[in-house]
Amino acid sequence: MAQVLEFKLPDLGEGLTEAEIVRWLVAVGDVVAIDQPVVEVETAKAMVEVPCPYGGVVTARFGEEGTELPVGAPLITVAVGSPDPVGTAAEAEAEGSGNVLVGYGTQAPARRRRRVRAQLTVANGTAPAAPAPAPAPVPIAPEPPAPQGPVPVISPLVRKLARDNGVDLHALRGTGPDGLILRADVEAALRVDAATPTEATASAEVPAAPPTARPEGTRIPLKGLRGAVAEKLSRSRREIPDATCWVDADATELLRARAAMNAAGGPKISLVALLARVCAAALARFPELNSYVDTEARKVVQLPSVHLGFAAQTERGLVVPVVRDAHTRDAESLTAEFARLTEAARAGRLTPAELTGGTFTLNNYGVFGVDGSTPIINHPEAAMLGVGRIVPKPWVHEGELAVRQVVQLSLTFDHRVCDGGTAGGFLRYVADCVEQPAVLLRTV
Repeated sequence: MAQVLEFKLPDLGEGLTEAEIVRWLVAVGDVVAIDQPVVEVETAKAMVEVPCPYGGVVTARFGEEGTELPVGAPLITVAVGSPDPVGTAAEAEAEGSGNVLVGYGTQAPARRRRRVRAQLTVANGTAPAAPAPAPAPVPIAPEPPAPQGPVPVISPLVRKLARDNGVDLHALRGTGPDGLILRADVEAALRVDAATPTEATASAEVPAAPPTARPEGTRIPLKGLRGAVAEKLSRSRREIPDATCWVDADATELLRARAAMNAAGGPKISLVALLARVCAAALARFPELNSYVDTEARKVVQLPSVHLGFAAQTERGLVVPVVRDAHTRDAESLTAEFARLTEAARAGRLTPAELTGGTFTLNNYGVFGVDGSTPIINHPEAAMLGVGRIVPKPWVHEGELAVRQVVQLSLTFDHRVCDGGTAGGFLRYVADCVEQPAVLLRTV
């Protein structure tokens, strides 16, 4: 006899507590295989397809597209197994992968997959028979708890939002599982408060707003990727005593070296790949900047590998993909990896693993046509190198005034991990490599 199993939104890692349903990939009545993606969700870091660890018939879906669900909330229920004792639900569950992200976990054997499909399909090849009656799915919006009891809120961000805006959580009806109060519930309450006057204000005479009053404007929730970026940047400013130093450099010879490399044949080498090579060499000489501060232990942790993040602007906002083990890659490998991650970022296909674990960030804001910036450190890293646009400027070259290709380089660093001498030495080495690429060949 078929058994109905509930699949809940899994923990997607990196402290993510909720996700928004973007697109359902299955409908009620569909037959799904083990590890088949059933829903596409958007977290604060990336778009993720979530696979189901069970094979069977979908009997219920929880939440419409656009709904925000907390980790642990039901996603779907699946009827698994059949009257055949060989295909019991226990066996299906035991052979399920436990997969939570595409590309992770173990796959069930192909033979087992075919058997499950066969058991769920009528012998003459028609659509699968209706599953045995199953317990009703848990409703998505149960009755809220009594006001005197504890308030079921899963996210501290929701509590903070309510506290900052004076919302009484006991007065809200949670639309999450088991009455959980979601961020959307608090935001809905704020919209109602803004649109509906209280009895006191309705009965009182409301004076006309002065001509200089600020218009209400459009309220845009800080949620999803934008909310995650805002929180991370705010945390960086709160916790890291940063400082910035900068220098102008003559990039003429670096551009000539790149042109010569590309003229020699083979895959084209990108400028950002050459800058990444320079960063990796500089971090080998100044490892203090490839580190983070363990505030609880009051220690600076220097890291042995360079996982280089780079800022990428997308339609969803700014993301920082990470090139793993950048210090072991040559210019060709770096170029290919930058291209792959940039394309995945623009398509919204980056996984949480590709967006985390960076140890140092390279920020090429010159693509926006600006010369300089004081970038905010990508917490919990210790430094970020900013690169402005490369433009022709008058420059003293070999004792004479000439027009050269000039770039401004800026380094923002955590003053807890090093002093200005170390930061200045790092930046000067980077500038020397930009001005004379042979320096890089001599020191690596």
